[in-house]
Amino acid sequence: MRLFGSSGIRGLANVEVTSLLAQKVGAAIASQFEGGAILIGRDTRHSGEMLEKALISGVVSCGFIAGTLGVVPTPAVAWLTKEMEAEAGVVISASHNPPQYNGLKIFDTTGMAYTAEQQERLEELIEGGEFATSSWNRVGSVEAMDAGRIYVDALVQLNAFARDWNLVCDLFNGATCTVVPDLFEDLGVRATLINAQPDGRFPAGNPEPNEASLARLGSMVRKKRADVGFGFDGDGDRMMAVDERGRVPSPDRVLAAYARHVVEANGGGVVVTHVGASMSVEEAVEGAGGKVVRTKVGDVNITEAMGEHDAVFGGEPVGAWIHPDVNLCPDGVLSALRLMTALESEGKTLSEFIGDIPEYPTLRDKVRCPNKEKEATMKSISKLEGEFGEVKDVSTVDGVRLQLEDGWVLIRPSGTEPIIRITVEAHEVGRAEQLLETSRRFVEGVLGG
Repeated sequence: MRLFGSSGIRGLANVEVTSLLAQKVGAAIASQFEGGAILIGRDTRHSGEMLEKALISGVVSCGFIAGTLGVVPTPAVAWLTKEMEAEAGVVISASHNPPQYNGLKIFDTTGMAYTAEQQERLEELIEGGEFATSSWNRVGSVEAMDAGRIYVDALVQLNAFARDWNLVCDLFNGATCTVVPDLFEDLGVRATLINAQPDGRFPAGNPEPNEASLARLGSMVRKKRADVGFGFDGDGDRMMAVDERGRVPSPDRVLAAYARHVVEANGGGVVVTHVGASMSVEEAVEGAGGKVVRTKVGDVNITEAMGEHDAVFGGEPVGAWIHPDVNLCPDGVLSALRLMTALESEGKTLSEFIGDIPEYPTLRDKVRCPNKEKEATMKSISKLEGEFGEVKDVSTVDGVRLQLEDGWVLIRPSGTEPIIRITVEAHEVGRAEQLLETSRRFVEGVLGG
């Protein structure tokens, strides 16, 4: 039985992600341990409270304390799980998905999201249905915590600004609504907040910051003559920035510039990103004396690699940035504060901060491929190397990635659809188009053969 995807358990609320499933998940998590506490937080979705009650029931039935955190960002749950040395933390959220979806994401006692191995073990427990339930007089209890306040206080202790900042933030009616207003007030930062009312119907649209959805934020940045703007996703683990002119810069460029800043501040170090991030990340980091390690797509893969390589920073271009000195979970609010600190220390606007980071043309395509044929197809695609000129490096960490002198090609199977995805990047548009055409023809040839 496969329950977990790339970001925990996720599906239609009360259809795929049901209260019965949540109860089993709670009992299964608790059954792995001898006793203790499991923390539970949620985003603003309408179905969240239903799933929270069911999850609590499963946890308490096994003699554990269920620490309820209410509506808080995902990174707050991860951070508190580590700080309080709880056995696990669970977030009830479907991140940027539409309001009819919900999900469960689980963190271990270090504050790191469950790995594939930990997820597999939990699936076995759930499928077996034999949980370590307690006798009537040893059932656990429920303890509510003001987690938002604790998290805000911690962020205030970690950050201070000398500059007279003028910000605009779009909270997308998500979990950051419970912390961002108090945070900037306590920091003495002038911030205009839009869509700042918690509302699980997401009246402002799906809580996913991207170039299209951040247009209103850009407009408000221009209207308020703000220094910078930030948009946060539904559960607060991702951030995307808007510059002082209201433009949405390439998230790869922002990632590359910030990674360089961290490497320079540390006198070197390893930065971890995934196979689909721009080559501008390598150029920026290596130019500052650092090294880039690439992983499979997914923040848990990045976090694992960060531990293995003692990395100073890790992140995905979608705005999931990991700051290992504070949290092993991507943290959108902390990322905004850290980016502000970088801009302040370098005395730059965001457009100046990323000004020398090139924006290379990136092209994408997809080829239909039945799920049952994906494995054999990818084995044949591993021979793609011969289709190009000089290949500097070949990686099979996640699909097949070829590093060329003037660009790269990535071909990987979709984890959710019957397709093979193709991504290419090059220094010039014409070369990117050539790489995409060659790659597509090769994949279609493999499937046709």
